Amino acid sequence: MARERQVAGGGRAVEVAPDRLEGWYARFAVRNGGIRSTRITPDTVTVTADNGVVAVAKVPFGPLPVEAVTVDGLAIAPLVDHALISRRIALLLVRRGGHSVGIARGGVVVQSRTDRHLVQGRSAAGGWSQQRFARRREGQARTALRSAAEDAFEVLVPQLSEVDAVVLGGDRRALETLRENRRLTPLFARAEPRVLDIAEPRRTVLDDAAERAIAVEITLSGP
Repeated sequence: MARERQVAGGGRAVEVAPDRLEGWYARFAVRNGGIRSTRITPDTVTVTADNGVVAVAKVPFGPLPVEAVTVDGLAIAPLVDHALISRRIALLLVRRGGHSVGIARGGVVVQSRTDRHLVQGRSAAGGWSQQRFARRREGQARTALRSAAEDAFEVLVPQLSEVDAVVLGGDRRALETLRENRRLTPLFARAEPRVLDIAEPRRTVLDDAAERAIAVEITLSGP
């Protein structure tokens, strides 16, 4: 089944696996009374149904090698062909208490490293106790991020010349902290715009992220 979530400003987004794109669009056409038009650009494919519902697909690992064009009916072949290309992807998943890094091919993890660190939750105490607790917590978070940076540098950076893209996931503030690490500059320079929303990183989460990384995100809006 396609993964679905609500998006800011209304509407919803679904993540569709490449091998299910044609079936998803066929069902979309049936549910919405047919397809009025498809607009293809290097970065997006916008399908408008006869009832006014609009499905905007962001091209993963773009751009598409096409000129912008609008055609009648459903015309998603360029998107499907592009999405089905087998790619080698570097994955970096980070939250405050752990991280998971890996290399995936065709949505399957072929190399990985995962580690977890204790980062205590917030304290309800006040005064000096709260300040000491906060300092301890920040120290734990820094240790966890240093470990994440080290694993990303050792596992992912040496393979950047062999991967087609880098996909990030997890806590955006933690990722921004890692972005400041100069040793990881080449890694973040290759990162896709989309950041995966994930649970606390562990190997099963990495496996799921490898599949999601190659999925096409489609945003639905309208009547």
